[in-house]
Amino acid sequence: MSTYIKNNHSDYLKIDTTQMIEVDRLMIEEYHIELIQMMENAGRCLAILAKERFFNGDVEDKNIVVLAGTGGNGGGALVAARRLHNWGANVKVFVTADEKKFTSIPFHQYKILKRMGVSIQLADKIKTMDPPDVVLDGIIGYSLKGNPRGFAAEMIHWANAQKVPIVALDTPSGLDLTRGTRYDTVIKANATLTLAMPKKGLFIEDVKTIVGELYLGDISVPNELYNEKSLGLNTDNIFRYSDIVQLY
Repeated sequence: MSTYIKNNHSDYLKIDTTQMIEVDRLMIEEYHIELIQMMENAGRCLAILAKERFFNGDVEDKNIVVLAGTGGNGGGALVAARRLHNWGANVKVFVTADEKKFTSIPFHQYKILKRMGVSIQLADKIKTMDPPDVVLDGIIGYSLKGNPRGFAAEMIHWANAQKVPIVALDTPSGLDLTRGTRYDTVIKANATLTLAMPKKGLFIEDVKTIVGELYLGDISVPNELYNEKSLGLNTDNIFRYSDIVQLY
């Protein structure tokens, strides 16, 4: 079964940030699907999308830069870094803060990469990097509150200046997923892999220029979860044929 298909599915039900927070809560508290499982699925889908869409299925000796924050979005990017390294890519990871600032599950992913010998550096070292073949954006996810600052902003500016493909995880960093607000500092992605369900803010017309091609990745949310009273969503079997589907 293919893990990646190019189909148009722009008519899918769309959710907002509040609903996505509830999806995460139900996953962990009611269905006992832990964050580390969701993170692994997100990172796997991101790595597959980058490999298939921009490298024709082969990342051997390709130079890939992964930009990661300290939360769940960053953790997913670190999973993708691991998988791309395992497939033969030359992966360099840049993070927004020292390892002590990472939350527990993303830090678990961080420690795996360290043990593997994958390069992980603070964002202030990124200015010395030569342009890579592709950049993965895992800086800030749907928890964005205001304009990115500090190292997060520095990494966004650096990525946008590289003139290479950028693949964003869940959302281009610097975009509010509910209102579609583009902050002054925002990733301009060539492709975005959003997770679980499409987010409303990704479909606002002037936002599409920074989202690029929009894909949806399966993190194994049960269909029954969406029918819970706190959500009341009637969903299609989105991932029947593929773990990754193209929305536009």
